[in-house]
Amino acid sequence: MKYVTITGGVLSGIGKGITAASIGSALQSQELSVDVLKIDPYLNVDAGTMNPNQHGEVFVTQDGYEADLDLGHYERFLHKNMTRFNNLTAGQVYSNVLKKERNGEYLGDTVQMIPHVTLEIKHRLSELKGDIAIVEIGGTVGDIESEIFLEAIREFSMDVGHSNFLFVHVTYVPYLRVTNEFKTKPTQQSIQLLRRSGIIPDIIVLRGEKKLPQNTIDKVALFGGVSPKAVFGLEDSENVYSIPEKIHTLGMDKFVMDKVGLKPLSSFSWNYPKPEKDAKIAMIGKYLSTDDAYKSVLESVALCGYKKPKMIDSESLENLPDGELNEILKNYSGIIIPGGFGKRGIEGMIRAIKYAREHDVPLLGLCLGMQLMTIEYARNVAGLKGANSTEFDPNTPYPIVDMMEEQKRILNFGGTMRLGSEEIRVFEWSNLYKIYSTGSISERHRHRYEVNVNAFKDIFRTKESEPSDRLNVAAVSEFVEAVELPEKRFYIGVQYHPEYVSKVSKPHPIFSKFLETCTNDK
Repeated sequence: MKYVTITGGVLSGIGKGITAASIGSALQSQELSVDVLKIDPYLNVDAGTMNPNQHGEVFVTQDGYEADLDLGHYERFLHKNMTRFNNLTAGQVYSNVLKKERNGEYLGDTVQMIPHVTLEIKHRLSELKGDIAIVEIGGTVGDIESEIFLEAIREFSMDVGHSNFLFVHVTYVPYLRVTNEFKTKPTQQSIQLLRRSGIIPDIIVLRGEKKLPQNTIDKVALFGGVSPKAVFGLEDSENVYSIPEKIHTLGMDKFVMDKVGLKPLSSFSWNYPKPEKDAKIAMIGKYLSTDDAYKSVLESVALCGYKKPKMIDSESLENLPDGELNEILKNYSGIIIPGGFGKRGIEGMIRAIKYAREHDVPLLGLCLGMQLMTIEYARNVAGLKGANSTEFDPNTPYPIVDMMEEQKRILNFGGTMRLGSEEIRVFEWSNLYKIYSTGSISERHRHRYEVNVNAFKDIFRTKESEPSDRLNVAAVSEFVEAVELPEKRFYIGVQYHPEYVSKVSKPHPIFSKFLETCTNDK
């Protein structure tokens, strides 16, 4: 078993996850089986309670684990479904250590960071499978919370042997326009911090806004104590899916394989999407501090070959006069209403849904988006004034969306959401069936509220024999899974998250059909 560990320096969010996924993809192309582990030093047990504005989206795996968004990168680049085993947090490590201490498993030892916490981390590393494992350590070298993980990795590299281990350090090289030069000092200091942890990088990856000159690479090599051939510049790219090809062109994959004693193949194949088409999509969201809050949705659009949607703050639409709202939305050929939680900005989303329905603008609702589509229909078509979700108005006279009964029962005992993949039945008479071409699908969920169809049967169509002038229920499990208005060009809401399963060369068919409809003339 070989290991590639990726650390970061200078700044967080510089692309360690993309670099890790790209290295893994390039190695996969060499017919190697690749496993991955993302280590997050935060004390949360998982990412489920984190604010998307602070930490980016919560990615849900097939087995129902709420993870950091980097697991989404791994899935898309590696064509491989991640599980809870592919993520390790400090919260998990310390919880396990304390549980063992309470159970007497340490046989009276004084429980310490070394060896007990490091042993816990190393045990998880030893369980990785395949020809080569990519281990990404979140955060930045120098962070207090990362230190124990760096120590564990250092020890583990000695346990398995240096010939089976390679360290990649990804840092940021700022460019000062006023003096027209790249500044390497932050990178030098970052490498020094890493070396103080007992880790000497084998490869240094330099991130920057533009292509780095050779003299900058040579300078980093000199101060970093590596050969210039071990320093690779990865400047910003408009298309992150081109990075595996760039890594191969630079020879980084060959360098990795040579270092750990693997024989490279002569061939390399990586067919990636080129998001050049513009469907003029508006995404009406509430987490706009960072694009990472809706990362999987944006990437699902890109994987279909389309440019990024325009983000519109749902709160900004709430109090606009109808004329002004129409002026804003008429510039778009399609609208996406993504998932989310909480009351803020909800009325703005509902107004955008109403506009899409009345003007036959293609609309895709995801999770919360689907729930709001049913609320809008109940209010403005079925005449149920004040219809709402009990999440936003516990006293609504028409709770068209309500907490799932199971959640009501377990919430007092610390229960959380419905998570992970479940089987869904798609009705053959629906438009959704035409997209999937099958009546049985499996999709991932993350919610605790459901459409209350049994209490409001008169506004839903659940059978082909029922009146067609209702909101169609297109798919079901134990719950309503999709609604649609089949007479519209595209008007579909799904309770699940199709964005979580889009992959390179295999975008989700719902996104493909939605974007295709948006680019077709009426």
